[in-house]
Amino acid sequence: MQPRRWRGRARLAPGGVGGALVRAGLVLAGLVFAAPAAAQTRVHLWHAYGDAEEDAMREVARAFERENPGVRVELLANAFGAYASKLESAIPTGRGPDVFIDAHERLASYLERRLVVPLEGADTSDLEPAHLDALRSGGALYGLPLSAKCAALYLNDALFPLPPGEGPATLEDVLDAPRPPRGSNLVFEAENAYYAAAFVHAFGGRMLDDEGHYAFVGAEAERALAFLAEQVRRGAIPEEASGELVRRSFRGGTAIAAISGPWLAPDLPDDLPWRVVPLPTLRASGAPLRPYATVEAAFVAANARNEGAARRLAAFLASPEAARVRALRGRQVVSSRAAWDDPALAGDAFLATFRDASREAVPMPTHPNMRVVFEPAQRALRRVLRGGAPIEDSLEGGARAFDDLTRPMPAPRDPTFGLLFFGLLLLAVVFSWVKALRDPNQRAALRASIPAYKYLWHAFLAVGLLVILPLVVGGLTSLFAGRGTDLHYVGLANYADILSARGGPLLAPGSFWVVLLVTILWTVSNLLLHVAIGVSLAVVLHRPTLKLKGLYRVLLILPWAVPSYVTALAWKGLFHRQLGAINAILESLGAEPVSWFAHWSTAFAANLSTNVWLGFPFMMVVTLGALSSIPRELYEAADVDGATRWQRFRYITLPMLRPALAPAVAMGAVWTFNMFNVVFLVSGGEPDGTTEILVSEAYRWAFTRGSQYGYAAAYAVLIFGILVVATRLFGRKLTEASS
Repeated sequence: MQPRRWRGRARLAPGGVGGALVRAGLVLAGLVFAAPAAAQTRVHLWHAYGDAEEDAMREVARAFERENPGVRVELLANAFGAYASKLESAIPTGRGPDVFIDAHERLASYLERRLVVPLEGADTSDLEPAHLDALRSGGALYGLPLSAKCAALYLNDALFPLPPGEGPATLEDVLDAPRPPRGSNLVFEAENAYYAAAFVHAFGGRMLDDEGHYAFVGAEAERALAFLAEQVRRGAIPEEASGELVRRSFRGGTAIAAISGPWLAPDLPDDLPWRVVPLPTLRASGAPLRPYATVEAAFVAANARNEGAARRLAAFLASPEAARVRALRGRQVVSSRAAWDDPALAGDAFLATFRDASREAVPMPTHPNMRVVFEPAQRALRRVLRGGAPIEDSLEGGARAFDDLTRPMPAPRDPTFGLLFFGLLLLAVVFSWVKALRDPNQRAALRASIPAYKYLWHAFLAVGLLVILPLVVGGLTSLFAGRGTDLHYVGLANYADILSARGGPLLAPGSFWVVLLVTILWTVSNLLLHVAIGVSLAVVLHRPTLKLKGLYRVLLILPWAVPSYVTALAWKGLFHRQLGAINAILESLGAEPVSWFAHWSTAFAANLSTNVWLGFPFMMVVTLGALSSIPRELYEAADVDGATRWQRFRYITLPMLRPALAPAVAMGAVWTFNMFNVVFLVSGGEPDGTTEILVSEAYRWAFTRGSQYGYAAAYAVLIFGILVVATRLFGRKLTEASS
């Protein structure tokens, strides 16, 4: 880092004691601050930790700085969901971390994108051999293991008493125990493929084979899924169990046991009698439940600013000293064997249990296809556990979805034709400008407008950088294919794949045309309800005889004022199968609770209800403003002519509202067409992706289906084109109607 230099010149009095003192102070300040800045090296460390783990990492970073006085560690916590995509986009451009902490199963993907460097020569004598093996590829070591994470069994001693240090002989002992009132025997996220994998392994199956092929099919997978479905049907395992339900049920004392990782323990109250044991044997299979184990490691990024300091930091993170801090404060099951000699750590039954569990667990495969296994597997799980679909059909549907997600990329094409086309297009634009400037009237108008452009240049710059440039970059990206930043030019192949449904039936589930139909239905349904409810409420609130109008207006505008993602999460909770208020109301009325996200109609209705709640206040506010501008004389004349209330509304109010509502409807259509938050957060595309709209489908291709940015960009360009054509047609119809 270069020393700080003073830019410009301070305006001081040429003489005098005050000026001399000021100049001396500036010189001293420069000497004090410039020297450390010149000597200090910054190392950027990225991680996805939170709470206690993040606090422990800060303490470790400060300890490293004390041992390396010339080095400053800059920590950056990232959201786990977008962590991998951020690394893949930042490291190749040199704007990423020097060291990052991530799970071992992404190693092959990072090697494919050349994001990490080998760490041969590092001292690994203290680290768990199995953890080191998970971080090797081609005989080279690419990461230093820090900790291991896997699932274990939490037991409520008050509901399921056992002798100290013992666990249940089989999982069925827990599942068949007397069920707590309004509770469950076992709570875990059964629809999450990460947790379901333990049951698949117990029956001898796998999620992904060694060659990267989808393995969640066949007799073993069918037996595992049938077992889970039976336990859900009989109520031993709750339906639609989320992470929040697991926490609330176990910490509230309404569940005998829970399957979770070490991240559950910090949320448990002090007065809850609980213990944790490794997952037991499954009597139905005669084999133990073996969850996936994840090894978290420190990787040195390619393009590190200071590779030497980065390697020292990675080695320090894996050292016994740092491991003790991460274990005792961050509650991590550390990979350092020397750290376990610490009496405080050796006597920690909780961490020791998870250490034993991780040694018996199945290391998660490092094949790049592992990143795309979970989406089709979880869709198969949800189809069976929520909707009762045939198990074999659901598993085969997951296999077909996996094959679609991992299909070969389009072959590279010669970019000559594309460059020639864009060159001719730019030449045509330049020619049209030159032709326009040859007109004396155009030149005179341009000269007259120069003073105005001086006031607008910053607006042109902002629009160019924030609107036009992203559109151009997105359009160019759509001409490339690949995963992450490893892209190659394919021309219009992405558009051909999208519009041809990737070679399958045009109306197959998940095809562009089916998603487009759902998006159109979604937009039209929302707009009709937004306008109907908004206009109706505005007419009621505009009545001069209505009391407390101001209070009503404030209350009805609140749904619009609350951020949409907050509202979406709240409504998702309302529709929950077990904990939702809507099902509680239905049960109080004697009706059966509804699994809202198990069927397309109810999932679409849940999304629609949420977005109507968000959208009607805007139409109401626009209508209120338009109603206040209608002359009262028109209504008085209609009264004299004997017009009824409906006739006054039809022939006076509606025609006068149309000029104000038309642009509001156009904006509402664009907003609703791209309403990502509601679809993503409420239904999540369930069931089986049938409630996805175009913008959420584009997001899936970019961030949850192997980082296919070019394919997602092509989706975005098509969305932009559809909206441009639709708004132009709407504007033309509006002009014709007004004329």
